[in-house]
Amino acid sequence: MELYNYIKSLHLIFVITWFAGLFYIVRLFVYQIEANDKPSPEREILLKQYKIMTYRLWYIITWPSAVLATIFALLLLHLMPEWLQMPWMQVKLGFVVLLFAYHFKCHQIYNQLQNDKFNYSSNFMRLWNEGATIILFAVVFLVILKNAFNWIFGVVGIILFSILIMLGFRFYKKIREKNQN
Repeated sequence: MELYNYIKSLHLIFVITWFAGLFYIVRLFVYQIEANDKPSPEREILLKQYKIMTYRLWYIITWPSAVLATIFALLLLHLMPEWLQMPWMQVKLGFVVLLFAYHFKCHQIYNQLQNDKFNYSSNFMRLWNEGATIILFAVVFLVILKNAFNWIFGVVGIILFSILIMLGFRFYKKIREKNQN
């Protein structure tokens, strides 16, 4: 049981650093996109610095954290294979698949920005940043509440949370536009 607690602790540490990396990388994408609209030489200086920052964050923190979180999760499942039969774990693993899809999309955006391809607006990136937040909320509630979790209320709660994030984003966008004028 002591080995289990060490592995679980390491899993949680790397999940936390993985999410921190995902939250910050998208924020850096916002800054990089906005820097592209700056006049020269400010644009070139900022873009060079953001490329360095995103590279270090992505390959030194975010990717290693994702890999290590996954390794420790697989070790936990190896120690507790009965978890795979539990509905909360099956739903959690569905959200983990979504998290990896989100991560791979961030990797695609990272590659585009490293190659000076700006396919998204900074507003899109601000909204995109909330995807990881929604996944985080869903996974934490699933893990903590397990079988006590009422699926209907949970789904409704995630939808309401998503709507609140969208409304907050629109409100923030209006404030930013007002302050820019």
